[in-house]
Amino acid sequence: MNLRMPRAENLRQIFWSAAAGAALTCALPGAGVSWCGWFAIALLLIAIRTATVSRALMLGLLAGGVHFLTLLYWLVPTLHRYGQIPGALAAGALLLLAFYLALYVAAFSGLVAVCARKRLGRPLWCLVMVPVFWVGLEYLRTHLFSGFPWGLLGYCQYENLHIIQIADLWGIYGVSGLLALVNAGVLIAALAIGRRSWQAWVPGKSAATMAILVTAAALAATWGYGDWRIRQTDRMVADAETMRVGIIQGNVEQSLKWDEAFRDRTTRTYIRLSSELLAGKKKPDLVVWPETALPFYFFYDKELTRQVLEAVARAGTHFLVGSPAYENAGGAADLSIFNSAYLIDPAGQVAGRYDKVHLVPFGEYVPLRSWLPFLGKMVPQAMDFSAGQTGQLLAMNGARLGVQICYEAIFPSLCAAMVRQGGDLIVNITNDAWFGKTAAPGQHFAMAVVRTVENRRTLVRSANTGISGYVDPAGRVMETSGIFETAALVRSVPVIKNQTTFYARRGDVLPWIALAAGLVMILANLGNGLRRRPHT
Repeated sequence: MNLRMPRAENLRQIFWSAAAGAALTCALPGAGVSWCGWFAIALLLIAIRTATVSRALMLGLLAGGVHFLTLLYWLVPTLHRYGQIPGALAAGALLLLAFYLALYVAAFSGLVAVCARKRLGRPLWCLVMVPVFWVGLEYLRTHLFSGFPWGLLGYCQYENLHIIQIADLWGIYGVSGLLALVNAGVLIAALAIGRRSWQAWVPGKSAATMAILVTAAALAATWGYGDWRIRQTDRMVADAETMRVGIIQGNVEQSLKWDEAFRDRTTRTYIRLSSELLAGKKKPDLVVWPETALPFYFFYDKELTRQVLEAVARAGTHFLVGSPAYENAGGAADLSIFNSAYLIDPAGQVAGRYDKVHLVPFGEYVPLRSWLPFLGKMVPQAMDFSAGQTGQLLAMNGARLGVQICYEAIFPSLCAAMVRQGGDLIVNITNDAWFGKTAAPGQHFAMAVVRTVENRRTLVRSANTGISGYVDPAGRVMETSGIFETAALVRSVPVIKNQTTFYARRGDVLPWIALAAGLVMILANLGNGLRRRPHT
């Protein structure tokens, strides 16, 4: 704390910073007050508008800490109940993760404060500076140290179809960038109305008018593009082939899932629910079971494997089932295990296997195991899982399935890679039982929804305890199951082929532009500082 700062000003900055963190969380699924996303960053900018760089960093850290502690609160019961970690240690793990993620918000605040102290501090530069730094840092959060892009700002608009259509150009980062731009416009207008300064400048009527015009134009263009793309996508869907896909939600309690005494019952549950689904008037072309629906190594447990293959053969249709898999090239040292999805054809033969590519740290492997031997995993396997190959597809009846296991669906580039390889349908299988009845399943589902818009593909999602469902290529949620209920759904879904979006083809162009522009701004600011430094 700056002891020389007036107490009222000190408290004002802390209040607005904490309010910004709370508003960021409120905007996202869970609280679900999506309109908070249009001004949450502006609250942080108000907090740092007269702050020094060092204080801006601290205020950003506070905002980020409040945000991620309230967004990811569900980690504590997850780690405690299923990871067998004492409550105090689980809370400590949340604090460490929240601190790390808050560093990105702190970096945003610090960079804005650095640039705002020079020529880039003129209020209208906020319209460029704020989206550039916010998008660039979201992209870094997606990829650094394995990446954790949970709850990027743009996801708060996942139900706003007209806004999220720009994701087929720029990915989720485009939606975040639009929100950041509007936040900057809100800031300038608020400062002009209140005759408050932004660093050394007080925005006048002309600056406020320009900010309002720019943000209004961006919103109008986004809405117009969204309206056009929704109608265009609907026409594409009307002309597309269809596939009847069944989803089984077994609703198996996580604490029982890996208990050997319950493996037979779990397997029979999925077989029974599938038989009931297939007894309907129209047989599905594909039945999807969730991640690790089979709590045993497929083909290792001979009897349970036989039961599953015979059930598929009786059904006479394709099944996609989640199960751990193993490969042994020789001795014990050559054994590899995978979190996999098996495609089984109507004859009961395995037609393909997808192995999860992006593994969950401390859930499926321990990073730096040789350095951190005391840390274990929540998943009850003696070994770390191995990663599969990016872009794997599973072919059936002329369609190619792009499978995403669990939180792979929150990484935009993984899904885009599958579509570039020719994927026609996105199938996300997951086990969100870990999260219990918290905000996490809804947050997870919202992120998967945006993958449909980015790639113009239908999403079929099967979750052990929910949320399971179907999402069309425009991002419309067609049908979902409830949380912690047993469900068997079936629906005809469009299968889009041989058409790719700009985002699927070109990937993360916008974040790279943001990173480059941010670097230029920083260097320009440093150059200004050097030129203005007095000679000694």
